[in-house]
Amino acid sequence: MDEFAPFTSKLNRPIESKNVEFQRLGRLKHIINAAQLTPELLQTLCRTADTIRRLAKHRSGNDALRNLLSDKRAMLYFTQPSTRTFLSFMAACQILGLTCNEVRDPKTSSEVKRESRMDSIRMFSSYFDIIIMRSLAKDFAECCAYLMNRLEEQEKRSVPVINAGSGSDEHPTQALLDYYTIDRSFDFDERTDGVESRLPDLKADYPDLISGVGHKTYAFCGDIGRGRTVRSLARVLSQFPGTSMFFVSPDHEALKLDNDLRQELIRQGVSVQEFDTLEADVNGRPLIEQIDCLYMTRIQREHNSESTESELQQLDLEPFRLTVDRVNRVKSYAPILHPFPRDSVVGEIPVEVDSDPRAMYFRQARNGMWVRAALLVHLFDVADRLHEAEVGLLRS
Repeated sequence: MDEFAPFTSKLNRPIESKNVEFQRLGRLKHIINAAQLTPELLQTLCRTADTIRRLAKHRSGNDALRNLLSDKRAMLYFTQPSTRTFLSFMAACQILGLTCNEVRDPKTSSEVKRESRMDSIRMFSSYFDIIIMRSLAKDFAECCAYLMNRLEEQEKRSVPVINAGSGSDEHPTQALLDYYTIDRSFDFDERTDGVESRLPDLKADYPDLISGVGHKTYAFCGDIGRGRTVRSLARVLSQFPGTSMFFVSPDHEALKLDNDLRQELIRQGVSVQEFDTLEADVNGRPLIEQIDCLYMTRIQREHNSESTESELQQLDLEPFRLTVDRVNRVKSYAPILHPFPRDSVVGEIPVEVDSDPRAMYFRQARNGMWVRAALLVHLFDVADRLHEAEVGLLRS
C-alpha cells in the first residue's frame, strides 16, 4: 500500500498552493521547502540568530535561552545518515532548553513490525511538540505536514514538522544556514570591535561591489543534478535582484543541472550558465576569477547504480577541484562554501585551503546551530521573549 496515496492530489500542485498550507497567520507552521524562505523571513531569522549568538556569550544570557522552550520536547527522526544536520539541530534544541529524543534507525522502532511510517509520525506527535525529520524518501516530510494539518482540522493533536532533508529534492534548513553565512559575508558595512566598513577599501579593487546578497554571481560546482543543497540554495538566492549563477559539473547526465530547476531560475530572472570546468572562459576571463561566491559539493556516490558508478569512475574530476592556485585567483572577499561532508579521497577542497580566510565551510556548519535555533524560536513564536531576554541582559 502506498502510504502517501491520500496526499497525492496535494503533492501534484504548484508550490505556491502548497505553501499556503504550511503557514498560519503569516508565520511558518511547518518548514518543508526552500520557497517558504522569503527575503523578509530570511532577514527575520538571521537577526534572530544574531540575537541568540549575542546572548550565548554570557552566562545569564545562556540561562535565559535555556528557559525559552524548556517546556517543549523535540523528536529528531533521522533515518538517513547525518552528522552536521542532526548534531546542529540537537545543539539548537539544547540551547533553547528543549528535551530531545531520537530515532536514527527504523530497525529499532515498530517499523520492523510493519508499522507504517505515517503511523510512526502520528505516534511521535503524541509525545513531542515538534518533529524534525530527515529521510531518503521523496515527499515524506511534505506528507507528514499534510497529516498534521488534517489532525488539526479534526481538532486532534498536531505539531510542526521540519524537513531536515528529503530525498534528493529539498534541504531548506541547509539553504537557511547557507544564506545566513553568505549574508554575513556580504555585510561589508558591518562595524564590529571598532573596525569601520570594509566597503571603501574593497571598492578600490572592485568598483561595482555593493553590500548584500543581491547583484552577485554565484558558482555551484560538483554534483549539481543530485545536490538537494544546491537546489534549495539556488531557489533562495533566485529571489534577489541581479543574481547570476554558474553551474559547473562533469559531463554526465546524473550530475548536470536538471531542466526543471533551470527553467524555474530563468523564470525568476536569474542569469544561468553551465560549464564543465572552473577554468571556463567567460567573456574573455576565467570563471574562477569572476565569481562572488563559490559553493563546492562532492559527487554523491551513495546515489549511484553500478553502471553509473562505473561511468563516473572514468571521469576526470581535476577541473572540479579547488586547488590552492585556483583559490588564489578568487576575489578577496568571496566566500567559499561546502555543505559537507567533503570527499577525502577525491579532495574537491583539499585541506590546504582550510586556512584561507575565504574558506567559510566550518563557520558555515557552526552557523547551522544558530540559525536552526532561530527557526525554532520562530516556529514556537517566542521571539518577543527572546527580545526581552536581550533587553534584560543589556540592563544588567
